[in-house]
Amino acid sequence: MERHSQNQLLITLQDKINELALGMEKMKLAEYVRLLENPRRLMYVNFIAGVARGVGIAVGFTILGALVLYFLKILVMLNLPLIGGFIAEIVRMVQSNIGP
Repeated sequence: MERHSQNQLLITLQDKINELALGMEKMKLAEYVRLLENPRRLMYVNFIAGVARGVGIAVGFTILGALVLYFLKILVMLNLPLIGGFIAEIVRMVQSNIGP
């Protein structure tokens, strides 16, 4: 009886170890540790990620700005008294700051 419970315990432990090993493999833990061991590669990967984020922000902001200007243009064309006058005032202020 004692032998059977020990065998069952070993089988359970082996299953848990296999499960942990599979989990670590899925997390790509070994690749992450290798990346941390090579500071140059880590800096390169982070630099490329930063450049990609910066380009993404710039493109996103450009698209968002274009959409805002497009909707402002539509509002001006509708010639709404309050909004049209406000936008016209902004245009006058910008033109006066640009020069003659």
